[in-house]
This record gives sequence, C-alpha cells and structure tokens, in this order.
Amino acid sequence: MSYLNMNDDELMPVVVELNVLLADYHVYYQKLRSKHWNIIGKNFFDLHEKFEEMYNDAKVKIDEIAERILTLRFHPMSKLEDYLKTSAIIEEAPLKEDQDMVEDTLNDHKLLLAQMSKVIEKAETISDEGTIDLMGAYIRELEKTSWMLNAWTKKTSENLKESVVEA
Repeated sequence: MSYLNMNDDELMPVVVELNVLLADYHVYYQKLRSKHWNIIGKNFFDLHEKFEEMYNDAKVKIDEIAERILTLRFHPMSKLEDYLKTSAIIEEAPLKEDQDMVEDTLNDHKLLLAQMSKVIEKAETISDEGTIDLMGAYIRELEKTSWMLNAWTKKTSENLKESVVEA
C-alpha cells in the first residue's frame, strides 16, 4: 500500500541523507554520554547535567529520524560500524577540559546543522513536507542549544552586537 504521494526513486536521495544524519546523531549521542561521564572540575554540576539533557534529546531524535526513514518505506541504517564509517562526526579521546568539551560539541553542532540542511535540500526537490518540517524543528532547537553553549564559553565582559533600529 502506498500512503505517500512520492515514489521510491524520488525518495532515495532524502533517505540517504537521513541515514547520514542518523549516523551523525549516533556518534554525537555517544560523545555526549562520554562527556557526561568524564566531566570533572568546577563546572562539573552544570555540564554533567547539560550533557545528560543533550544526550537524552539526541536519543529521541535518533528514534524520530529512524522512524521517518521507515515512514518513507525504507529501512534505517542500524549497524554501529556503518555509523562510524558514514558520520562526519568523529570519535575523540574522552578526557578533555570542560571548555574543550563544549567547543567540540559546538563543532559537532555545525556538522549536524550542515547535514540537516542537506536533508532539507533533497526533501524540497520532491516536496517532502514531513521531512522538511522535522528538520526545521531540529534546526531551531539545535541553534538555541548552540547559542546557550556558546554563551557559556564567553566572559561576562564580552557583549553581543547591538541591534540598530532606524525610524
């Protein structure tokens, strides 16, 4: 039964990019768990909790991405070996300073956002509104999390750019 108004050949590029995003999220998830387990120092309480919040969010997104692929009538990638080969996000040594952990996470966010844009680009070509909507929500959430982590890295004396309102 075909409940979608798209054919498999049209969907394949979207599914390929969704599988890459799925791989990226799996590696990202594990890196966050590692940071959660290995954070030490004066920022332990804040970052331990934040990394847990972030990996729980990533876990939900992993399931949603896989279910989107299934909704599109394909099987999601599901082998760890394939995730590691496919993902642009790479494993790293787990023992880092807190600042380095946050900066590494922000770099991973850039990669995730870039991949989400690729998914949207492919989905737009076939008017796959379900995938576009899902990615839009993910982008908005990840940008907000990135802003918060970036703010954590700043000194209080650093300011944002001023908004200029002209009449």
